[in-house]
Amino acid sequence: MASQEIEALSGALARLPGLGPRSARRAVLWLIKRRETALPQLLNALTQVQELLVECGVCGNVDTSNPCGICTDHRRDQRSICVVEEVADLWALDRARLFTGKYHVLGGRLSALEGVRPEDLTIGSLLDRVAQGGIDEVVLAMNATLEGQTTAHYIAERLEGAAVRVTQLAHGLPVGGELDYLDEGTLAQALRARRPVG
Repeated sequence: MASQEIEALSGALARLPGLGPRSARRAVLWLIKRRETALPQLLNALTQVQELLVECGVCGNVDTSNPCGICTDHRRDQRSICVVEEVADLWALDRARLFTGKYHVLGGRLSALEGVRPEDLTIGSLLDRVAQGGIDEVVLAMNATLEGQTTAHYIAERLEGAAVRVTQLAHGLPVGGELDYLDEGTLAQALRARRPVG
């Protein structure tokens, strides 16, 4: 039986996404075995996160400065905004280095079942950013879920009167995907989004 402190650490780690009780216990055991090297590094990193990270007041990214490094980077395309549901989505897109504009994190997606309404998200501040002018395109990069697409549709409707082009990420066949393994919704979307060859 583990001590109360070890159980508390295991319990805290088990609350993290992707870690269940067994994985958390394995992580704790790994840390205990390497407590001279790994534990101080982890403690230092956690302290830094607690003390330095802030939410960007412009886009909603998490960074060590407000506004964040993306918002203050003048090399980025100032005329396009990519709208994402969560910070993790922003990081994934930015890691790919394919989008060179600015971002806007909604902080979730509309969901009648979960009671998430437009005012619970940062849709209002997105509309304000667009209304300030200087934006040519808003890219809606919502997840391909019912809630994600509902959110994208709602934002597109709210931007109808604005002098801005609203685009959406393409959905369909993944690279390397085999038709036999794809669900009907993905296949249907791929067929609807088909384009000429050549």
